[in-house]
Amino acid sequence: MQPRIPRQSAGEQGGRRPDGIDGDARFSAELAAVVSGARRRAVRDGDRQIDTAHLLHSLLEYDPEARAVLGDGPQIARLLGYLVQRSIGYGLRWQGAVEDSGAVPLVTGVAGFSPLAAAAMEDACARAARRGVAQACGVDLLAALVADPRARAVEVLGRAAVDAGTVLARAENHFEPTP
Repeated sequence: MQPRIPRQSAGEQGGRRPDGIDGDARFSAELAAVVSGARRRAVRDGDRQIDTAHLLHSLLEYDPEARAVLGDGPQIARLLGYLVQRSIGYGLRWQGAVEDSGAVPLVTGVAGFSPLAAAAMEDACARAARRGVAQACGVDLLAALVADPRARAVEVLGRAAVDAGTVLARAENHFEPTP
């Protein structure tokens, strides 16, 4: 089965944002790079759609702020190890299955994303709007990814002994002014 995700590198896109977020000013340039990286990873893995684990992996690679919220040292190394393994081992059981927990309303019109990943992208924008900023960033997306306990990103965090609730609390408090 051919993946539905277009095979284009960031350079081949002619400076435009990746499919699924074209012309969407709600996403920072950094977040657009995260999505582009997740798209390339999904294609490489042979997955039909970008899921929350692809987005988490890309956040770790491209967004130092999101990586800092997750923690440091051995925890990040363990987490990256599990994310790499998904393409060569346990992630194979996800191929051909749509990531949709049923806990979030189905978001349509976002090409190439699993329903849960599309909902997380929308939630990231809503989180940014609640903070009074026009563009969502990686930390907004990280919070959105770990908000649903049945997301693949949460499963990966759990396998790496990272508590998703703690990550969510850190992400939500990331923008709070420190006294």
